[in-house]
Amino acid sequence: MPALFPRLYQAPDKPALRFGDRVIDYGRLAGAAHALALEIADAGRVAVWATPSPHTCVGVLAALLAAVPAVPVNPRIGEEELAHILTDSTPTRVLAAPGDELPPALDALPRTDVALEPEAAPRPDGTTSAPDENGPALIVYTSGTTGPPKGVVVPRRAIASTLDDLADVWQWTGDDVLVHALPLFHVHGLVLGVLGPLRRGGTLRHLGRFSPEAVAAALEEGGTMVFGVPTMYHRLAEALESGGGGEDGGRLTAALRGARLLVSGSAALPLHDHERITAATGQRVVERYGMTETLMITSVRADGERRAGTVGVPLPSVDVRLVDDEGRRIEGGDGETVGEVQVRGPNLFTEYLHRPDATAQAFAGGWFRTGDMATQDADGFYRIVGRRATDLIKSGGYRIGAGEIENCLLGHPGVAEAAVVGEPDPDLGERIVAWVVPAGGRPPAEQELIDHVARRLTPHKRPRVVRFTDALPRNDMGKVVKRELGRG
Repeated sequence: MPALFPRLYQAPDKPALRFGDRVIDYGRLAGAAHALALEIADAGRVAVWATPSPHTCVGVLAALLAAVPAVPVNPRIGEEELAHILTDSTPTRVLAAPGDELPPALDALPRTDVALEPEAAPRPDGTTSAPDENGPALIVYTSGTTGPPKGVVVPRRAIASTLDDLADVWQWTGDDVLVHALPLFHVHGLVLGVLGPLRRGGTLRHLGRFSPEAVAAALEEGGTMVFGVPTMYHRLAEALESGGGGEDGGRLTAALRGARLLVSGSAALPLHDHERITAATGQRVVERYGMTETLMITSVRADGERRAGTVGVPLPSVDVRLVDDEGRRIEGGDGETVGEVQVRGPNLFTEYLHRPDATAQAFAGGWFRTGDMATQDADGFYRIVGRRATDLIKSGGYRIGAGEIENCLLGHPGVAEAAVVGEPDPDLGERIVAWVVPAGGRPPAEQELIDHVARRLTPHKRPRVVRFTDALPRNDMGKVVKRELGRG
């Protein structure tokens, strides 16, 4: 197959990575990664201590050049989860930045420190072997809901396919400078946020820690694209509404207005935040949809209509369909009928590591069953309503998406955050329960919020119960972990 990074050697003096004040050009990156690739070429798999640093980027790039599967490890991982990942993936060594302190389980493996200064000139082809396009590139562990995390085996072809599709729909080129502060152990921050710029021959500017001020500064200094999760865009919207998030009051507004593309993913961006960002900057945030097993599935196109609240249309190489509870395809697009999203294409994973049973259950006639529920309108735009297990509520004979109710609640001035779940009910089957973080001061009355939803949506979509909380439980990507609501 063609090299994953055909532009790695074309412009050695061009900046490839910037973390804080540390800038690494393509020549240095290629040399460091190639030297490390030669060192680990005989490794079966390597664990990568995935801190937000250039060392993580070099380590993963080296593994890809050597055709050695990389297992990114969250540096905040707990002992039990780490033990499971190491037992399951059996890496033969760990890659880490010099001086990084590793947990005992990782420290027991042979360690290779990732050097940023190359000791050897890179080879023109940048590879130590001729890798199979279906061969494993990454093993990324998903969050377990009813059991330990599963290792998703992501092949090289999936990475190439997704990144080339996104280059098409986002008009992504080597001239782009991508700004983000995402963690580097998930698909969003690592595949899209690191490998994406490197495949295009562009530049990654990683902020380390997210703040509106840091985003403004990076865009002022040449950033063209921003990747973020809804929590980050919510904070940008708050800063814009409070005066621009800078000493001059309009610094953030001007910086975002000048960006070429703002992209949100990993969860739905509330309509209220869409509207606030557009009102302040004129920019319409682009949403896309994907998951670890599929990489990217759909996106709003940069050169097309940007419909807030939708995740756009299928990527060029991806087939998508909605099916009902019996597995029958839902034809047409009325924008109302909810079905499960199923996917096929070169973007798919190959297997759950050591889990043939789970792999077989995840497919239906060659289509991957995402477990996500969505609607499709007449123009082909998809709107995700949530997970089948936690966000599809069957109440009084209706199939109701939690996301629609959450967006409605967020339109109330007394609501800062909201999460909607279904709870067992002897009469309705499930009753709609809303967890709400008040916007400040005294929380609104429960009945006021119930009536707010009933007026704006329909009465059968109104919460039957509203519970107030100081914060919603979230994971590292900013997604609300609904199974944690009410615990403790």
